Amino acid sequence: MYQRPRRCCLPFLALLLLAAGASRAQEQAYEWQDVARIVAVGDVHGDYEQFVKCLSTAGVIDDANKWIAGKTHLVQIGDVLDRGPNSKKALDLLMDLEPQAREAGGCVHALVGNHEAMILAHDYRYLYKGEVEAYGGMEAYVEAMSPQGKYGKWIRGNPASIKINDVLFVHGGLSPTYARLPIKELNARVSSTLGAPLATGAAADEDGPLWYRGLAIVDEESLKPLLELIFKKHGVKHLVIGHTPTGRDQGIAFKGDKAVIMIDVGMSRTYWKGPAMCLVIEDGKFYSVCGQEKKELGAK
Repeated sequence: MYQRPRRCCLPFLALLLLAAGASRAQEQAYEWQDVARIVAVGDVHGDYEQFVKCLSTAGVIDDANKWIAGKTHLVQIGDVLDRGPNSKKALDLLMDLEPQAREAGGCVHALVGNHEAMILAHDYRYLYKGEVEAYGGMEAYVEAMSPQGKYGKWIRGNPASIKINDVLFVHGGLSPTYARLPIKELNARVSSTLGAPLATGAAADEDGPLWYRGLAIVDEESLKPLLELIFKKHGVKHLVIGHTPTGRDQGIAFKGDKAVIMIDVGMSRTYWKGPAMCLVIEDGKFYSVCGQEKKELGAK
């Protein structure tokens, strides 16, 4: 059940840095075309080993965790943090891969999830003990996630939603309240309210892109008007979302003709104990990849 993040107070300098992060986010590119290969990974929740398995089996990294995927675009759908002990390692890996991918002609997109928003708003109810220890204690953790901290600054500069080819990626989903917003404005609204003192706005809104579950839980027939609106407004044919686990045995799930693709397979072994599975999109076809198995979605 949705619970609003706790209130917190930030010093004036932190607020200035927050605004600067929002400004940087607004200057980013959020749309890419003619991308031949996309790898999308769902909610990690502190399970670094499962994350590495996904990237390795999808041919993104080698045994030394170095980028080998050429011009592939990697999308991590958000929720690296909370519920597991090794979120720091997962963040470090994403940050290390960014320049490597860029140099190879590819790209790493780390989206903001609701658990990133909670941590930046000082809502620590789902913190895993090992997470704090990895940073050297609570004081060091809070500093690392602050607007001037290594990880807090990086997260604040990441988008909530991106578009690659005809696919829209967002952590939770787009409700009717946000579906009409251009991607740039959607990202600006989330970015400007990440870690806000009153924890209000798009980053904390239960109907906002980080929290909305309607696309995952509402039946297909009832979703048709909303999906038609989203597809027309954003010029896409598919939405890829995380946030709502599909179930231990279900893996990647989808609705209709892959209109909505749910990739939160609950991979964290300290939380949901799902598989190390990711989505691969190649030349317009959608596959689930887990271990040695690569299966086209919807194939008999």
